[in-house]
Amino acid sequence: MAELSFELFNNQLLKVVVGVNDENMRLVEKMLNVEILSFGNQITIKGAANDVENAKTAINILYEKASKGHVVGEQEVKAAVRICGGVESADEKQSLSEIVLKTKKRYIYPRSATQAKYITEMMQNELVFGLGPAGTGKTYLAVALAVSMMLEGAVDKIILSRPAVEAGENLGFLPGDLKEKVDPYLRPLYDALYQIMGAESFQKNMEKGLIEVAPLAYMRGRTLDNAFIILDEAQNTTPAQMKMFLTRIGFGSKVIVTGDASQKDLPSGTRSGLDVAMQVLKKVDGISFCELTSKDVVRHPLVQKIVQAYDEYEKKAKPENHSGRAKSTTRKRRENK
Repeated sequence: MAELSFELFNNQLLKVVVGVNDENMRLVEKMLNVEILSFGNQITIKGAANDVENAKTAINILYEKASKGHVVGEQEVKAAVRICGGVESADEKQSLSEIVLKTKKRYIYPRSATQAKYITEMMQNELVFGLGPAGTGKTYLAVALAVSMMLEGAVDKIILSRPAVEAGENLGFLPGDLKEKVDPYLRPLYDALYQIMGAESFQKNMEKGLIEVAPLAYMRGRTLDNAFIILDEAQNTTPAQMKMFLTRIGFGSKVIVTGDASQKDLPSGTRSGLDVAMQVLKKVDGISFCELTSKDVVRHPLVQKIVQAYDEYEKKAKPENHSGRAKSTTRKRRENK
């Protein structure tokens, strides 16, 4: 059992960190299995040594956020604790906690250590693959960084794309103009932009041509300079489509490819362009692969439980499937004899 005491000198900020009726500290206690006592400006933490250190770092992270005028609530507390639990070095914990994406409407923080590393990789590399299940923030954070970089003048425009696999990319057979044809397949990208920018700002930038949302099929033949380009649902590309997209990269551009290799909607027997790219490009300098897991899911808590349950089910099902195929093959051989 370890015990650690330290002081936070601004009473007003300390009130923000502790929360109404100490609710923020109670949440830290629950997540890290520690006991937290506060008297005046002094905070005392009791528990296992590593948990105590993580709790102190999490509280310091929250104090720093409060000092910048940011809200400190349940989600911020959970994010600070997740970051502390995801890395070993105290310096790295502090460094990751300082990552923030600034847009006109809001500040956006990573909610796990892996998310923080993902943002860092996107900032430092020209091409990043963000891989993981639904709800891990891989597309949302890419859109947030794109908006932040455009506001800073680092890129001239944002281009978002995804394969319209449900329509077989045969959009010419669908009724309506281009926007009406592709909107249903691009809606998740619109949703992220609306939330980050606000509907009015998004619409103005669309009209100016500073934001473009288009199906993957319409990327062919283009060279995209000084743009932030996001390819979403990349697991539903074919190898030829993925190669076509990646060779559109122009000077001054940044490309983020997001996908979940376990959720393919391609026709049976069709190989995923994402799977091929992961094999072909894994040793190429300047390209980063960042993998998020169910631990990084930041939607409703129930979503994380659902993702974990399916992961466990699929792991158990794989050996059974192999066993079933083996029995079937043996039976057929006996019948043939």
